[in-house]
Amino acid sequence: MSDMEVQSASVPAPGLTQLQRVTNSFMAPSKTFDDIKRGNKSWWMPLIIMAIVGYILFAAVYTKIGMQTVVDNQIKMDPKTAERMAQMPPEQRATGEKISLYVTEGVFIASPVFVMIVAAIVSLVLWGTINFVFGGKATFGAVFAVWFYANLPGIIKSLLGVVVVFSGMAPESFNIKNFAPTNLGAFLDPVETNKALYSLATSMDAITIWTLVLMGMGIATVAGVKRGSGYITTFGWWAIVVVCSVGYAAVMG
Repeated sequence: MSDMEVQSASVPAPGLTQLQRVTNSFMAPSKTFDDIKRGNKSWWMPLIIMAIVGYILFAAVYTKIGMQTVVDNQIKMDPKTAERMAQMPPEQRATGEKISLYVTEGVFIASPVFVMIVAAIVSLVLWGTINFVFGGKATFGAVFAVWFYANLPGIIKSLLGVVVVFSGMAPESFNIKNFAPTNLGAFLDPVETNKALYSLATSMDAITIWTLVLMGMGIATVAGVKRGSGYITTFGWWAIVVVCSVGYAAVMG
């Protein structure tokens, strides 16, 4: 082997740009995750993209639906809450509705902060599971970066939500908790359908499953373990969350 061949073999492949990692998350995700494994753990571009698309959805809902209508719809979709609100004195009910309105708007406005908090918590759980259960060697920073790139398909759901809002739908039928037709629950009546069944149907979401596949692939790559271990980790925790959500809905419904 020539000196030139030895030298070229020792030089690491150039890292991908942020834009390349974002694009490859949809087209060739293994390239993105391999790049993260090589140490390129920057995650700011996915966060910015998620924030921009989230604010676009917020603007669409704010202008076409109205935040007060969003809050009123959530109350109507929960008969127990609606009954409890109806029994309150007028002043107390008005205060409760105002607080709900401020909270709903605040969640939209501060969504990037909430995204980072969720990313940190979920990444910590996945990092611990893939390393201590499956013998992986992932760093927390790598898993954290994987989370952001794996969740990029979520922007498709938000953009579909914008389309739904501008499609001429009746504002009083808008459901902020399930605003895009990406799951079975979107085609069910949230009031008439059994709460546990509705929760289960909503969990069967195409974008969520896409994200879980990417997440499993990504954490397996950065941890240096088989993909099956990554899929077991992500889908296992998802199944636990779904069971808990369905159980809670059954008890409260």
